[in-house]
Amino acid sequence: MNSLKTVGLILSVLLTQSCQKEKVTGNEDTWWKEAVFYEIYMPSYKDSNADGFSDFKGLTSKLDYIESLGVKGIWLTPFLESPKVDNGYDVFDYYKIDPTYGTLQDFEAFLNEAHKRDIKIIMDLVVNHTSTDSEWFQEAKKSKDNPYRDYYVWKDAPNNWESFFGGPAWELDSITNQYYYHQFDVKMADLNWGNPKVVEEIQDVLRFWLELGVDGFRLDVINFLTTDKNAPDNPYKDAEQEHLYDKDQAGIKTAMRTIKSTINEYPNRFCSWGNWE
Repeated sequence: MNSLKTVGLILSVLLTQSCQKEKVTGNEDTWWKEAVFYEIYMPSYKDSNADGFSDFKGLTSKLDYIESLGVKGIWLTPFLESPKVDNGYDVFDYYKIDPTYGTLQDFEAFLNEAHKRDIKIIMDLVVNHTSTDSEWFQEAKKSKDNPYRDYYVWKDAPNNWESFFGGPAWELDSITNQYYYHQFDVKMADLNWGNPKVVEEIQDVLRFWLELGVDGFRLDVINFLTTDKNAPDNPYKDAEQEHLYDKDQAGIKTAMRTIKSTINEYPNRFCSWGNWE
């Protein structure tokens, strides 16, 4: 999330275990071990059209400079279509570039030019939640029997879990009179990783960007995936809630293995797990 410190995240990228299986011979499969990564904060790096926001055309124009620094990997902060309640970590559409940053064609041109300079491109991607404006959630809230309903976490009577952004982690939806779960902002509904269909959807998202040529991902707040929506109330200590059951759930490692195996379908790709305590 945007509250994580940049230095910590860069170290996470550099020190994390690669999603690509290590091999004893050849260094292409482990390029990430010795690569210098350069983080680009998408909203403000290089504006090509004077609208006040960075964009992929602007990024492309700076690749020679980035190459001159000896950089071999660029980590892009979120750039998918989003209402930007949380700097793009609230995804509206996993398959579309946010218009602020250009078009899919602009991104592909940037990616191709980066690869010509032997620079890898890493996407910052959150699969813990989506924007409540997303098509999935808008469908889910229509009725309890909607095909997308179980893409999210719903309860008739919520437990005591608190949001990491403050206040209750449950919001009543007046249409169906059930509560949906949001670990962060109320406009960021948590995906139900206990639903195999959600897992398949995210696998399809990963494959889409890998097919385009993206070299890997940083998976944000991976330890927050909700794999057990029926976990018990959290305890309190010194009048503060201890987040024992709403993060680091038992099924997260299985979800991570699935993500890793999906990325490993493509050679020489990489992933980093973004953790938040």
